[in-house]
Amino acid sequence: MKLPLDHIKVLEMAGLAPAPFAGMIMADFGANVIRIDRFKGFSTDVLSRNKRSIAMDLKSSEAIQILLEMASQVDVILDPFRPGIMEKLGLGPDVLLKKNPGLIYARLSGFGQDGSKSAGHDINYLAISGALELMGRHREKPSFPLNILADFAGGGLMCVMGILMAIIERSVSGKGQVIDANLTSGTSYLTTFPYLMQHFGLIWEGERGTNMLDGGAHFYEVYETKDGKYMAVGAIEPQFYSCLTEKLNLLNEEEELPDQMDKSSWPKMKERFEKIFLKKTQAEWTSIFDGSDACVTPVLSFTEPVPTHNSKPGTTTTNQWPRQASVPQPAPILSRTPAKPVKVAEEPFLEVGKHSIEILNEFGFESSMIQQLIKVGAVLDSSLVASHL
Repeated sequence: MKLPLDHIKVLEMAGLAPAPFAGMIMADFGANVIRIDRFKGFSTDVLSRNKRSIAMDLKSSEAIQILLEMASQVDVILDPFRPGIMEKLGLGPDVLLKKNPGLIYARLSGFGQDGSKSAGHDINYLAISGALELMGRHREKPSFPLNILADFAGGGLMCVMGILMAIIERSVSGKGQVIDANLTSGTSYLTTFPYLMQHFGLIWEGERGTNMLDGGAHFYEVYETKDGKYMAVGAIEPQFYSCLTEKLNLLNEEEELPDQMDKSSWPKMKERFEKIFLKKTQAEWTSIFDGSDACVTPVLSFTEPVPTHNSKPGTTTTNQWPRQASVPQPAPILSRTPAKPVKVAEEPFLEVGKHSIEILNEFGFESSMIQQLIKVGAVLDSSLVASHL
C-alpha cells in the first residue's frame, strides 16, 4: 500500500524531542527519514521508529562533503540546532539551497533564527510565549504541563505543518524554502483562542484560575473519586450540564441549583461536586457516565486500567469509553493512505550507524569510496564495529 509521503526523502540531523518528533511523523506516513548521527556517544532518542541511521564525524571534511552530496538528493532537511551551528559546519541554508533549489530546510529552535541563542526547554518557551501565565490555579503559581505543549505541539508538529505547506507550494513554484519553526512562536500561535477571548473580555476576563476553562468553573474540572482516582468533567453547554446534574442526582435534591453561569456560585458548587465524586470509585462513575452526553470521562492511565465495575447480576454492559489509555498511534487517520500502524518495539533506541553502508549505497557512492570513508573515520557502520568485537 502506498503511503502519502513515500516519495519524500528527509535528512534529520540528530537531536532530541521536537526534531525527532517531526521526523517520526513524516516516517509514520511513509517518508524515507535518515537520521544523521555523530558516532561518538549513545543516542537516547526514543522517537526513532521507521527511520534509519548513518553515523558521521561532522568535524571531518570528508563527512561534510558526503552530507553536501546527500542534501542535493533529498526533499527535506531537519535542523535541530541553535541558530548558526549548521552554518559553522558549512551546511547552512544558503549553501544547501544553492546545490538543491528545491530543498525544504526546516529549522527547529527555541526562540527563532533571529531570536535569542540562549539555552532553553519547554517550560521556558511556554513562559516567553505567554502560554504559561494562563495556566494554573487561582492565587497559585502558574503550573506547567508535561513537555508536550512547546516541544511537540508548538515545535515538532508545527514544523511538520510548515514542511507540508512548503511541499505543496513547491509543486507550483518548483522552489524550496527555509522554515523557521521555533518553539516559542509555535506555542504562541496555539494560544490564539485564549488570547483573543482574554483580549475581548470574554470567558477569560478574570484572574488566572477563576474562568470557565482554567479551573474556575465546577463544570470544567477534575474530581477525585473514592479510590483516589479521577474523573474529568467538561459539561459546558446547558444540555450537557443538565445531563451531568441528572447523573449526579442533583435534580432530586430539595435545594434549588443556581444558574450554571453564575460565577459567584462556582466555588460552593465545586465543593458540592467534590463531596459527591468522593462517594463512588472511578469504576462506578465510569459505569454511570459511560457513553452519556454529560461530558464526564475517567482520567485514564497508560499503565493501569480502570477496574471492572461489578454490575447487577443478570445485566450486560457495553462500554463506550475505553478503560485504559491506548498506545499512541499516528493521527489523523487517512481513509485511503493511512500511516503505518504502531507496535511498541522491545528496543526503544535506533542503533547509531546501523544503516550507514546501506544508505551510502542508495545515494550512489561507490564501494571503494565508502570503504575509504570508513577507513579514515569519516563514517561509521555499527555492523562493522560489532564484527570486530
